Amino acid sequence: MRIDVKGRNLPVSDGLREHVAKRFQKIDRQVSELAELEVELFEERNPAITDSQVAEATLHLKGVTLRAREASPDIAHSINVVSEELSRQVKRHRDKRRRRREARAAAERSNGAVPVLNGEVVLEGDVVLEAEVIPTLDDLPPDVSSAA
Repeated sequence: MRIDVKGRNLPVSDGLREHVAKRFQKIDRQVSELAELEVELFEERNPAITDSQVAEATLHLKGVTLRAREASPDIAHSINVVSEELSRQVKRHRDKRRRRREARAAAERSNGAVPVLNGEVVLEGDVVLEAEVIPTLDDLPPDVSSAA
């Protein structure tokens, strides 16, 4: 994962870059090498805003963009909270993709399986149609199935 740290109204030191890299290691292990993470750190200049240290993170994945934002009096705390929030979003996204993939695979497995009872095809509910039973290779005797 490529990490890009930007600063607005705030100088980005090497220590701050290392802190960002350390906090986003967990996400780095969970996403592809092609993912891009943009972390923008800035300070609100308005004295009326007590939570003036803001961290925004944008994670660009294949097909989806995840964002998180946090403001607090301390920039390190803002970075920590943003990394935790983005980690939760990545986990939720991965779980959602896994559930969809498993549901799609289950649907494909059961797609052609229509129950047949003594020459009658049972569709949804009580609808029963008469049908001719065509034997499959499993139903044929061993000498016939090897010739096919």
